[in-house]
Amino acid sequence: MSGRGIQLVPGTEPYPGYQLLQRIGQGGWSEVWKAREPDGGECALKFMPCDPGMAPSREVRALQALRPIKHEHILENRHIWCCAGYVVIVMDLCDGSLLDLLDVYLREVDDAIQAEQVCHFLGQAAAAIDFLNTRRHLINDQRMAIRHCDVKPSNMLIHGQKLKLADFSVAVPTTENMQRHRADGTPAYLAPEVFQGWLSDRTDQYALAVSYYQLRTGGFPFPALPRGKVPKGYVRPAPDLSGVTPREGEVLARALAPVPHDRWRSCAYMMQLLEAYCAVSSSA
Repeated sequence: MSGRGIQLVPGTEPYPGYQLLQRIGQGGWSEVWKAREPDGGECALKFMPCDPGMAPSREVRALQALRPIKHEHILENRHIWCCAGYVVIVMDLCDGSLLDLLDVYLREVDDAIQAEQVCHFLGQAAAAIDFLNTRRHLINDQRMAIRHCDVKPSNMLIHGQKLKLADFSVAVPTTENMQRHRADGTPAYLAPEVFQGWLSDRTDQYALAVSYYQLRTGGFPFPALPRGKVPKGYVRPAPDLSGVTPREGEVLARALAPVPHDRWRSCAYMMQLLEAYCAVSSSA
């Protein structure tokens, strides 16, 4: 990332006492670095570019509002500061993401992740998503639910045997089950209603189901999206779930229903069904 006030290279101190060690991730518009903390420990620093002459962006305000929310499967943003053209988030250092784990499996054993392990981690992600989606979070003196809006394997981090749901830069606090909303998030995981300009209380469940299929197969249940910007009003085709077992496919098909109300009542219930089916398959 060039043209910024500081260089993101090993040895740089973007904030007094925090020294960059090595870059451990890079997305479309952000970088994540391993860094040494003032007390000698290690942490992760996420750098998101911003215009220093502008007021804090919508994303930064959302991050600040969500900081008080705590859950064992949600990655805590310990500090947020601005420095020389970046918003910087201080986070716990994790072992990697579920996407990293999938890459290891595909490279080392030429196969995707086994169902039991996928269920182990995504069951924890489901608990975090359901927690967020419950209208229980006090934001600006109002009880609200939170839609993550970017659920995907690269935003699910592994910390030992625990999963931590991360990256709330496009999260939406809301009091509605269904509301008008712009199409934020990663297109490959977006629910059909998002392409139509809506956000529902089961939008994140759809993305979790897509993530499950990807981790189990290494691919997606849909053909590649059109190149460039996705056309307004784009309609998702029916999913191809032939890469998983019929029982897994039955559960995923409902989670991927075009109409939000037709999906499962919760992410946790969806994962309980998948865990039960996988347990039966492994014992057969």
